Amino acid sequence: MASSGEDTCDDSDTPPAVAPVADSTHLLGFSDEILLHILSHVPSTDLVLNVRRTCRKLAALCLDKSLTHTVVLHKDYEASEDKVKRLVKEVGRDVQQLSMAGCYWLSGATVEHVARCRGLVQLNLSGCPLTSLRLSKVLSALLHLRSLAIDVSPGFDASQLSGECKATLSRVRELKQTLYTPSYGVVPCCTRLEKLLLYFEILDRTREGAVLSGQLMVGQSNVPHYQRLRVFYARLAPGHINQEVVRLYLAVLSDRTPENLHAFLISVPGSFAESGATRNLLESMARNVALDALQLPKSWLNGSALLQHMKFSSPFYFSFSRCALSGGHLLQRVIDGGRDLRSLAGLNLSGCAHCLAPDCLLRKAEDDIDPAILEALVVACPNLRHLNLSAAHHHSPEGPGQHLCQLLARLPRLRSLSLPVCAVADSPPRADRAPIPPAMRAVPRGFGKKVRIGVPSVPFPGPAGPQPSSVFWSLLKNVPFLDRLELIGSNFSSAMPRNEPAIRNSLPPCSRAQSVGDAEVAAIGQLAFLRHLTLAQLPSILTGSGLVSIGLQCQQLQSLSLAHLGLMGKVVYMSGLSDMLKHCKRLKDLRLEQPYFSANAQFFQALSQCSALQRLCLVSRSGTLQPEAVLAFMARCLHMVVCHLFTGESLSTCRSLQQALLRRK
Repeated sequence: MASSGEDTCDDSDTPPAVAPVADSTHLLGFSDEILLHILSHVPSTDLVLNVRRTCRKLAALCLDKSLTHTVVLHKDYEASEDKVKRLVKEVGRDVQQLSMAGCYWLSGATVEHVARCRGLVQLNLSGCPLTSLRLSKVLSALLHLRSLAIDVSPGFDASQLSGECKATLSRVRELKQTLYTPSYGVVPCCTRLEKLLLYFEILDRTREGAVLSGQLMVGQSNVPHYQRLRVFYARLAPGHINQEVVRLYLAVLSDRTPENLHAFLISVPGSFAESGATRNLLESMARNVALDALQLPKSWLNGSALLQHMKFSSPFYFSFSRCALSGGHLLQRVIDGGRDLRSLAGLNLSGCAHCLAPDCLLRKAEDDIDPAILEALVVACPNLRHLNLSAAHHHSPEGPGQHLCQLLARLPRLRSLSLPVCAVADSPPRADRAPIPPAMRAVPRGFGKKVRIGVPSVPFPGPAGPQPSSVFWSLLKNVPFLDRLELIGSNFSSAMPRNEPAIRNSLPPCSRAQSVGDAEVAAIGQLAFLRHLTLAQLPSILTGSGLVSIGLQCQQLQSLSLAHLGLMGKVVYMSGLSDMLKHCKRLKDLRLEQPYFSANAQFFQALSQCSALQRLCLVSRSGTLQPEAVLAFMARCLHMVVCHLFTGESLSTCRSLQQALLRRK
């Protein structure tokens, strides 16, 4: 870029006939507004420390307040300690919003330099190493701070916070706090809180094996102040200690519910028993507040008439995940409650097996849905942008306009969609049609010949290509701006779930999922704006040709998660996956969960062509890997920061590979 800037000043060597064209197409020939928009996509460290030094025009633009107002170092893995210090020195006085979330590689001394950004209004230090004393020193200098995000780790001591620090905290309106130890953190100091986000990541035991208890918080001098609270959000990791600690936070709310509370969301894996205090809290909320967003543990809603008494003003998000919510309850308590749901943007019905079916005690989970219930939902919530119907069997009946996909196609504003695999099957299996045996779904093999699996370089028409007549193809055509898509088998359970307890006994795929294969996957290629894709438990994937279609057409794809595709015990889509990866130039995150997966040279050679890849997670029971291929891959992919390989290899092989990687770094 430096040479380009100099070329504009001296074009004596350029032929006269070409000069006007060159000037009109040169980067610096664009208006300042366009250049500022382009520069807004450049990492802050590169912008200030490198691009600014290329020419005078860019030097002035790079220091424009629209660019220095907000500095994001999150996932900027090339932001070294020296670069961060220089960045703060250069533009610290202009920065009002700073995100250092996840910058775990920075030392506490470097994080302390944030105190020089005295005009900060919003600061995110989640994932940064920070002691109580260092936090006190940083916050004491930030008199204008209104939004803060921090971690509370073992050893945190609120008594070490200075008076100046507590004065700053008293002005904070928004707080995100991730707890790794039982503590109130800085919440008691934030007397004017309006938005509180709590993430409970406390382990039940310390590294030494001692059992932790929430009783460590009893007797602390201060308790949280919730009088001005408008938003309360809590997400719990598995473990009883997290439930014990969140109850102490909720105890204060149960005494006096804030009058301005508009959003109350609690995300809990597994069961979370309701207590007397939480029951009082919910009853108080039903009497005194009108909510815009609601998410509660399933045990608090199941068998309760709470929804019938809740008041909602202009709701934008509901989550009834894994609740025993029937279609009748959905119509009576959510849709037909005299509420205006045009404002509803997000709805999570994950795991609600009966939410689209009429009330019936004898109904089975695999029975057909009632299209009238889904149609009523679509009509009442026409502006939905996020919808989750996963982890349940939603089988559509036969008949024109009765299919789930046809009804969802009337929601053109959808940006994220999560569906069970069986929900996109075209039609139920007919009684007069014999089911295709598993052996027939496998790739055909000749007598006495080795199996050769692969896909042509150009997608071919026919059964494996997109079928415009399929309901799933039509659905995706009508939601062209979909950004996130999840297609997950209703019986799928990950061996290593993110925020859920692990379940060892996996169930076989739903019978209707057997008709969903390469053709349906190829239809996803219509989504030109797709950035996040999850495919799990699709037993009828044969060649992976649909994956090639996605790689060719979904050029914005950044995150890809594949699990249990094809027949168990065989990885039949390796060639298709390899061809797909060659086209995924913007892919940053890849997660593969497939038993018997062979992470060989072919796989890593294809993966190395994903030049933007930063994180790889491979989970393969009885799988194998080639250490030499891993080393070669890591040498080529310079942006990799996370590489998790859980396979069937021996412990000695894994240790040798780890040591080899550390030596190379």
